[in-house]
Amino acid sequence: MQNKALVWFKNDLRIQDNTSLRKATQGHESVIAVYCFDPRQFAADQFGFKKTEKFRAQFLIETIEDLKAQLANLRIPLYTFFGTPEKNIPELIAKHTITTLYSQHEWTPEESFCIARVVDKIPPTISWIKSYDQFLFHPDDIPMTIVQIPTVFSNFRKQCEKHSSIRPLVHPQPKAPSNYFDTQTVIPTLTTLGLDSFETDVRSAFPFCGGATHAWRRIHNYLWETQKLSYYKKTRNGLVGTDYSSKFSSWLANGSISPRQLFYEIKKYEATVVKNESTYWLIFELIWRDFFKYISLKHRHKIFSPNGLSNKKPHSILHKDHVSAWIHGSTPYPFVNANMLELKHTGWMSNRGRQNVASYFAKELRLDWRIGAAYFESLLIDYDVHSNYGNWLYVAGLGNDPRDRTFNIALQAERYDATQKYRRLWLQTALF
Repeated sequence: MQNKALVWFKNDLRIQDNTSLRKATQGHESVIAVYCFDPRQFAADQFGFKKTEKFRAQFLIETIEDLKAQLANLRIPLYTFFGTPEKNIPELIAKHTITTLYSQHEWTPEESFCIARVVDKIPPTISWIKSYDQFLFHPDDIPMTIVQIPTVFSNFRKQCEKHSSIRPLVHPQPKAPSNYFDTQTVIPTLTTLGLDSFETDVRSAFPFCGGATHAWRRIHNYLWETQKLSYYKKTRNGLVGTDYSSKFSSWLANGSISPRQLFYEIKKYEATVVKNESTYWLIFELIWRDFFKYISLKHRHKIFSPNGLSNKKPHSILHKDHVSAWIHGSTPYPFVNANMLELKHTGWMSNRGRQNVASYFAKELRLDWRIGAAYFESLLIDYDVHSNYGNWLYVAGLGNDPRDRTFNIALQAERYDATQKYRRLWLQTALF
């Protein structure tokens, strides 16, 4: 019997530095791949928001188109379905007499539920190999067990920087021409997914396309063409334009690039251009990203509970008018409004904006933080389950901020938008 493997792509949508793809192509004569646009990810959540709205969905569609082309270069066919994994993966396994299934390891509730459903539908003889492939520091390499993950980020960062190393990149092996064939499956459109089509807002700070090809174009531009990385720490709290921050988060979120790839590209930059506080700060941000993943891995479903990681009584207010005013940018704070309108019209918001609007929602309005987190999940192009919910808990005072700060929004607006350029950009009603 031919040794056949199936690679199930999820949030690891790249061919380079993909452990599952590397293992499959190295160890099997024949390899096929699959991506499922799970209808549950485009349905309404408990708060009435579509779990994935049009901005992130379009970015995902572009990413899968790019992934399919790159896999074709390796002579690996990609099946794409608008359907549940528990239906389509068992059918592929049976049709192609698959012996081994490869996928990225997941642990959050919805992903675990989906995996359990697939397990129930595939033969017990199938070998399922899962890899932790979304970290900078691999779980086997950190100087602590998962239950020992510190509550405070700085403790985690210092221990990992001192005692851990970053694993080398891995690369897939092309398959024989006979391995490739036309799957006769199609990548869904926004319409197929039940979403509205749109044109990119000319004011958007994120006018980029999905996929590894576009991710590397952005990396090349930000690092090598413009050398903006050299000034990242000074500009990262900006609000207007494409270059105040790296904008890498969207490609990292769906795995078009890996944190290891970005780490080694920064190291190359440091070796050939400059090594300074700004180059380190982008690595620092990658470690923050890791930290929230480890917090999620340690606490599992608690990061979605009303009181998060704390013993505090959470705010459980559902004031629909206040939520609506926040969403549509009609609060008493122009700075909050500008940020919320940017999110509404583009699917993007700066880190500085996210902290302010989340603090206003959870601390000043005293609303249920999970509603805000769910709205971000729906709209943000760079939504990542661990960072989104970890950051919302942090700002709401129910997570990993030992100081439990509340943002002074008027002061923040004066500091980061002193000329009101950002507020004018988004609050001129004639533009929308």
